[in-house]
Amino acid sequence: MAITAAQVKELRDATGAGMMDCKHALAEKNGDFDEAVKYLREKGMAKAAKRASKVASEGAVGSYIHMGGKIGVLVEVNCETDFVARGDIFQEFVKDVCLQICSTAPQWVTKDEVPEAAYQDEKEVYIKQAADTGKPSEICEKIAEGKMNKWFSEVCLLEQPFVKDDKKTISDLIAELTGKCGEKVAIRRFVRFQLGEGIEKEEQDFAAEVAAELAKSQ
Repeated sequence: MAITAAQVKELRDATGAGMMDCKHALAEKNGDFDEAVKYLREKGMAKAAKRASKVASEGAVGSYIHMGGKIGVLVEVNCETDFVARGDIFQEFVKDVCLQICSTAPQWVTKDEVPEAAYQDEKEVYIKQAADTGKPSEICEKIAEGKMNKWFSEVCLLEQPFVKDDKKTISDLIAELTGKCGEKVAIRRFVRFQLGEGIEKEEQDFAAEVAAELAKSQ
């Protein structure tokens, strides 16, 4: 059935969920308002949206060491109260995030953190690839945008499919956890160490510099 703008607004006012989420919920439940509200609450979208403006200054720093000490992860996950931070579901989420970072090696937490230069460089590659096939520029632009979404799902933690359930993203997990604990939850920052990472490149760069200096002296 067709979903009207008035129905979407009513559901949004009642739950605080996003417009597109409300529209999708109504479509899923054939316009049934109460069922749509229930759907949003089950998905954690209603409470997550309402708590988006809250301050999450408590939480936990989680750690994970993998492969005999060859990969290590530290992550800071925030919530609103120490009570929630000490709870089992929050602690389990922190562990899952550590595992995710260890397994997928994201570069940033959110899309907003991606530097403009990195974004443009990646997009240019996709535009050129499409242009090399002879497609018009406007089509190349659309193809590049589609590929950028896939790139975001690889390099941005919140956009990544969860390693334990690829039907959900890390962002989905945050929404679900917010729905369960009733508090704003946010992944603030992380760092991932891999033994020997970057050493070979540094040695190669140093060797190139030495070779260049020798060439100048001859």
